[in-house]
Parts: sequence; structure tokens; C-alpha cells
Amino acid sequence: MKQILVATDFSRSAGNALSYALAMAKTLKMEVVAIHAIHPTEGINNSTYNAIFIESYYRNKRVALKEWAENISQKDNLTDVKLETICDVGFLKTVITKHTENNPVELLVMGITGATGISGIVGSNASMAVTKMRIPTLIVPLESSFTNFPIITLATDYETVLSPKDITALSELLKASGTRKMQVLYVAEKSDEVHIKTGEKRIRELLPDTEIEFNYIMHNSAPNGIMDFIKSNHTDILCLVKHHHNIIYRLFTSSTVNQVMNKTVKAILVLHE
Repeated sequence: MKQILVATDFSRSAGNALSYALAMAKTLKMEVVAIHAIHPTEGINNSTYNAIFIESYYRNKRVALKEWAENISQKDNLTDVKLETICDVGFLKTVITKHTENNPVELLVMGITGATGISGIVGSNASMAVTKMRIPTLIVPLESSFTNFPIITLATDYETVLSPKDITALSELLKASGTRKMQVLYVAEKSDEVHIKTGEKRIRELLPDTEIEFNYIMHNSAPNGIMDFIKSNHTDILCLVKHHHNIIYRLFTSSTVNQVMNKTVKAILVLHE
């Protein structure tokens, strides 16, 4: 069965991300895996390694993760969704990569706190995931919850070509929306009719079963234009393509992302070329 992987540190934002993933998985008939990375030095007291103690520490962590995840599932009345937990030793990137290489993971979900955005501790892990890992990643703010018929907006400059894995993730997200409708927001400093027609044709070919509404912003400040659009159009999930030279990607790494996440966007899906 296809999986939605949720990275957790037992925080409130991680718990909210798990709730979001469970609700989405119920619609998509997927399973959810909550994964926690135990830092290699965690549980070692005063640099003294005690094999018996450390194994007991790891076992307690695994039990705690299972109980934590099951409590959230029960609270949200989503016990019918298949839920597994994995607690492994290593850095978060290594633990996630190890699991994704051997399992059918469609999407990685991570929570952030609305007060600190990606600048906080949890947010730094989210930032690491989208900058160093090539896996579709859904960033879920603490205040966000999965709603029926979410409005999905893909912001693009038509310069990028999505990978097959990301096309699949976007298609699954559209399926979960219940409408298979998507807004495409084109952002550029000037209009190029040929470029626009080529870009529209490419997106229609990638998502042939999706009803697409194309929107255009000619703006010197792409972040400001995007925030105005998603606010006026009540976007629930904003999709960005990770491209170091893409004006949209710079929105995610700049300070304006906090304004977007805290005030308007319910979630951000980061895709890759």
C-alpha cells in the first residue's frame, strides 16, 4: 500500500501534521507511517555508553511513539486508517532516506509552528527536507487542518519540468481534494505569449484529468503578488517547485515565507524538477 510518511518530534506541530496526513490518507486509501529519528548521541549520559541502558532507552522511545500516534488517531476518529510507527537511530535525513528507499512513500509531511515558521527548530528540519531531499514534501502549519475540497494553487514561471514522482504526488493531492480542480498562477516580470502557451500546454499534458484555471501576475515582486493572489482566492494548499534559480523557490527561502504561512497559506507542497 502507498504510504504518507510523517516526520515527528512529538511536538504539537508534528501532531497536527499527523492529523492532517491521516485525514488525507483516509480519502486516498493510503497508509500513514509516523517516523522519529533518535539522534546518535541521544540517551548517552556523560559520554558513557551503556549497552543495556541505551537499548532500554530506544525501546521506551519506540513505545512512546506508538502510543503518541495511536492517541492522535483515536482523538481524530481515524482509527480505520492503517498507521505504523518507526523509531530509528540516526540523523533525520538519513532515517527518512533509508525508509523511502525501501518503501512506496508518495509524500513526506512535516509540521511547523505558526509563530516561528521555518526559522524554528521544527522548521529547520522542514527546511532541510525541502533543500536536501528529493521527495515531495507537504509543510503543514500548526493552525492548518485538512479540509474537504481544498483549493489548490500551483505557482510557476513555466521554467521547470516536474519529476514523475512529483507529478504523482500532485495528482494524489488533487484526488484528495475531491474536485480534481487546480489553479495555476504564472508569475513573471513581463509577458511572453509563446512561453505562456507552451507552459499551459505542458501542464495540461501532465495533468490531463484535471480542470485547470490559469491566472497571471506581471509583478516586480513575485512574493507580494503571490500572497495577494492566494489571499483573495482562499488558497488552502500552495504548490511550489524547488528550483534554485526559480523566482517561486526564492519565495520559500526568503523571510516572506513566514508571512505566507502565518497569515494565508494552510499548507505548502514543495515539488522538484
